[in-house]
Amino acid sequence: MSMAVIAVTRERRAGETRVAATPETVKKLIAAGFSVTVEAGAGTAASYVDSEYQAAGATLANDLKGALATADILFKVRAPADDEIAALKTGAIVVALLNPHQDRATLDALAARGATAFAMEFVPRITRAQVMDALSSQANLAGYRAVIEGAEAYGKAMPMMMTAAGTVAAAKVFVMGVGVAGLQAIATARRLGAVVTATDVRPATKEQVESLGAKFLAVEDEEFKNAQTAGGYAKEMSQEYQAKQAELVASHIAKQDIVITTALIPGRPAPRLVSAAHVASMKPGSVIVDLAVEQGGNVEGVKLGEVAETANGVKILGRPNLPGRIAADASALYARNLLAFSGLLLNKEGQLAPDFEDEILKAALVTQGGKVVHPQLAS
Repeated sequence: MSMAVIAVTRERRAGETRVAATPETVKKLIAAGFSVTVEAGAGTAASYVDSEYQAAGATLANDLKGALATADILFKVRAPADDEIAALKTGAIVVALLNPHQDRATLDALAARGATAFAMEFVPRITRAQVMDALSSQANLAGYRAVIEGAEAYGKAMPMMMTAAGTVAAAKVFVMGVGVAGLQAIATARRLGAVVTATDVRPATKEQVESLGAKFLAVEDEEFKNAQTAGGYAKEMSQEYQAKQAELVASHIAKQDIVITTALIPGRPAPRLVSAAHVASMKPGSVIVDLAVEQGGNVEGVKLGEVAETANGVKILGRPNLPGRIAADASALYARNLLAFSGLLLNKEGQLAPDFEDEILKAALVTQGGKVVHPQLAS
């Protein structure tokens, strides 16, 4: 039997700069027994040029049709566009960040095409799958970039500086939501010299926040002590708890220079953490960076793709796809996630034969046999 062919095509979704394979992972995919075809220009926006892919052993295809004509597997960052789905071989495997809860139309189109599609968002958070956890690899960079974006928009210095002309006070940074993105935001803001506080509804995060040299802020009652799912995600809190937490946050947020919000609940709109009243209480020149803007936002008044400036001089940054603003590193990490995932698609003889009973493949599978099959999505 011939080697399974992986295609990597140019990202067609607006504003997407990342790519699903790098020359490094192409080399490793070929060593693992795959053949790799890369569409010309696929990595250009992430600073990976065609000649590097060729040097790594990939076949370069001049256009989409050429890239997908023989492809058994399509690796993508974002979900494939309509022209890509139309060009797929029947029964091809698609692996991507499919945005499954919000982009049902693409899932239906993939099912209609007969594609077997895996959503990287659904890779389970188990030890064996850590190396495939694309949400974490990208959130890590988003947290870093959020601080850089916030510092750039903030009109003052981040660290305390003692000079002959006087002292510059350190910026106060408040991180709301302490998942992977939040922890990296805390670490980055601390490295830049800011005074950092953070809040989260999951009690396990308190120790992590303090270990990074930041101060933890939360209403620590009984509900707070039980506020985490078995999968490590935040639970939605009661109205009573939210009111108590809001009161604590309201007094704190008014004193902050930069606020970074990172709270997401899988399959649900982003929870509202920062109200218009909170924003109105902040000082002129303060900055809010909303990492949840693509799921509706944590901040009242945030606008997708824009910097909203309020009447009292607060900037609310609604920039989507922060990992895409560090495309080379984001692509390198995501490509390694896919490289690890690809090992599950081959049998011991190196032939394309996914074991659909494998717990990782089972959790990530969204379309198969002409249907949307994932239990959270099947209708």
